Amino acid sequence: MTRAALAIGLIAVSAWAVATFPRSILVFLLFQGSLLHAYLAPIPRWLRVALLAAALLVLMPVIGAYNGYYLEVATQVGIFVALALGLNIVVGLAGLLDLGYVAFFAVGAYSWAIFGSPHANLIFGGGFPLAAGWFWAFLVVGLLVAAGAGVLLGLPVLRLRGDYLAIVTLGFGEVIRVLANNLDKPINITNGPKGITPISRPPVPFDVSYAEAFYFLVLAIVGVVILVNRRLEDSHVGRAWEAIREDELAAQAMGVPLVRSKLLAFACGASFAGVMGVVFSAKQVFINPESFTFLESIGVLAMVILGGMGSIPGAVVGATVVTVLNLQVLKGLSLWLNELKNAGVTVFGLSLADLPTQLEPAKYERMIFGMILVLMMIFRPQGIFPVRRRARELAGKS
Repeated sequence: MTRAALAIGLIAVSAWAVATFPRSILVFLLFQGSLLHAYLAPIPRWLRVALLAAALLVLMPVIGAYNGYYLEVATQVGIFVALALGLNIVVGLAGLLDLGYVAFFAVGAYSWAIFGSPHANLIFGGGFPLAAGWFWAFLVVGLLVAAGAGVLLGLPVLRLRGDYLAIVTLGFGEVIRVLANNLDKPINITNGPKGITPISRPPVPFDVSYAEAFYFLVLAIVGVVILVNRRLEDSHVGRAWEAIREDELAAQAMGVPLVRSKLLAFACGASFAGVMGVVFSAKQVFINPESFTFLESIGVLAMVILGGMGSIPGAVVGATVVTVLNLQVLKGLSLWLNELKNAGVTVFGLSLADLPTQLEPAKYERMIFGMILVLMMIFRPQGIFPVRRRARELAGKS
């Protein structure tokens, strides 16, 4: 009872603190920590589900009413959670190192961006953009197109593994980005580096803002993705993927169909990215090839590894940690250091205002992020929430 009261109290107090201090990054981190505590606390399952549902479905939108930036961060976290869960199937369960995962995200995004904007008139002559209601149909279209792209990627790399597979998938991701950057002639399909805008948004039910509508939509998709991941993990398909990951030759000897299993892994992982690509393009209203760079693939891979490869809770937490670090913590740190510099604060006899432009705090955000990842891999290589087998393997090596 005490632990249950503590979990309820932490969520309630942290939500009140965020509403009271809407510009404080620390209190928002406290709110996120209270959700993690509720998930890990030894309380009845029904209470855990109720607390998380109340926090995500009620408290988060209320917090967003006080500061819309937090709702934007939560939506971005949800998008990357879905991407991390998709890549977790390919990398974590099947053991296929994919460095071009953002390509499937781009395929889904461009599928709606083209047909949901006036740009399609340049290709087909008229009748566009499609009505906003078509967005819901394009969630399925994005899923199917991205899954097809996953199969096309899987076919030529079936015999590859390890570093060779990583290089080929990296090349595939770059091919998609370069195509998006150059398919503006002779037929203007993607509008090249200028990007596509305006992109239609779906009709909003009830009396809610677009920020709230996209938050609930992303939350619903993440819920479906987690459920599908759970079903796949516990199915014979999931066990086949794990067998391939552990020892491909032994899996083949035991009758695991390698070709079908690998293609299914690529297709399933890509389909989640395709759906989120459609949502992303509608949410942003504008996309261009710079939204789908190699660094985005590396970022999603870092989420999977940081959380724990093959672990569904790990992918969720890893995506949350990396997204919040990039969007809030490191940005907030840079802004705070810039404020100190502009105020002429002196540290150890050196005025921060005299620092050269090469030492601007904003230029070192990625370096700090990289250092955090390095330290994480040194001191906890199994990830934040590893699967039991992975934790035992790394414990045996140390």
